[in-house]
Amino acid sequence: MDGVGKMLGPPFASPRDEDLGQAIYVLACRLFPLCRSITGQGVRDTIGILRDYIEIECKEVPSGTRVFDWTIPDEWIVRDAYVKDASGRKIIDFKASNLHLMNYSIPVRRVMPLTELKEHLYTLPAQPDLIPYKTAYYTDAWGFCMAHREFLKLADGNYEVVVDTEKRPGHLVYGEYLHDGASKREVLLYAHICHPSLANDNCSGLALLTCLAAYMKAVKTYYSYRFVFAPGTIGSLAWLSNNEHRLPDIAHGLVLSCVGDGGGPNYKRSRRGDAPIDRIAACTRCGDEGTPLNIADFSPYGYDERQFCSPGFNLPVGLLQRSAFGTFPEYHTSADNLDFIRPEHLGASFRMVRDMIDALEGNWTPLNLSPKGEPQLSKYGLFSVIGGHKTNSERTMAYLWVLNLADGRHSLLDIAERSGMPFSEIAMAAAVLQEAGLVSNLGFTER
Repeated sequence: MDGVGKMLGPPFASPRDEDLGQAIYVLACRLFPLCRSITGQGVRDTIGILRDYIEIECKEVPSGTRVFDWTIPDEWIVRDAYVKDASGRKIIDFKASNLHLMNYSIPVRRVMPLTELKEHLYTLPAQPDLIPYKTAYYTDAWGFCMAHREFLKLADGNYEVVVDTEKRPGHLVYGEYLHDGASKREVLLYAHICHPSLANDNCSGLALLTCLAAYMKAVKTYYSYRFVFAPGTIGSLAWLSNNEHRLPDIAHGLVLSCVGDGGGPNYKRSRRGDAPIDRIAACTRCGDEGTPLNIADFSPYGYDERQFCSPGFNLPVGLLQRSAFGTFPEYHTSADNLDFIRPEHLGASFRMVRDMIDALEGNWTPLNLSPKGEPQLSKYGLFSVIGGHKTNSERTMAYLWVLNLADGRHSLLDIAERSGMPFSEIAMAAAVLQEAGLVSNLGFTER
């Protein structure tokens, strides 16, 4: 099968990371201002923006629906929230930053002394200029988040507190888009849609997967690709509950989050540990510098991969990030803004995901047509006629590895693993060797 990475269609006519990344960054900027939560209008509005790019379906699950051990909560509606001091000045304002309001806060409209207000204020003393991100999804509580430096300025006295919110029966909403391939076997691509104005976590993942889906419209694939944009934990559980009949067709999967910064890259293996997507991640490189992924074993803490990889499902789904969650100072703070993510990093992340799809789509098995000894590569224009070099180029080494392991029993992925080289380099070398008549293609390898 031809790899999808060999085809660049609209709107990605240029192969430069900067151009790919700029398109993704523009979409992330549109998503950033919205106040998202596990339910509510923010998620619907986000899906509405994604519809400008792909024909995404909006799925609704009613409040009160059981999804395994969980129950879909009432829908959260937020209109406004603020705190005024005795002079009437707003010292905390939801409209200035939606991180100021603890997500899923219950309604409040009272005047209270500072001592009582402080019980509902959250700050980061170690990062005094930043607003933290806090949630109260499955409890009746309320609170505000603010910079610790501003917290220290609060004077004794009475404060007007208004939280104009509501919880009422409604729906949990998630978005789904299917790219049809030749096979009913599917690759699940997932990003959580529940975080408010946090750029890396996860406007970056939402934007990248949406642009990937738009790009793939012009690409013929073997696998079908199911893109799911759902609230964290409860959303993936709702999707799993609604799609248990489909799970046997999930051949591979990837959760994306925090793909817009310059850290890492990082990959967490599926619970299986040796799924093809895990093996491919180890043979993937990031950026022009060819940085290998930091590979971590599965753990039951993180994003929605832990739901897909729970023992009752055990799907082959890994987690791909740049900086890993919880490890960068901007994580879950107001510093995770549009200045923190950059087009060049988004572009490099796009290429990384596309290379992984390339490996899924282009993993064929070569057969050496001249297996007795090493072919004279210079005769085919594949090696310098001047000898005596101290080292060989990466491309030459890729030729040699493919030829040596092309015994009909090793796929390109097997060769990439054995050689320690990127799959993309092995695949390119194999294509050149096939064109030169040195290897034949025994067929696509599906695993």
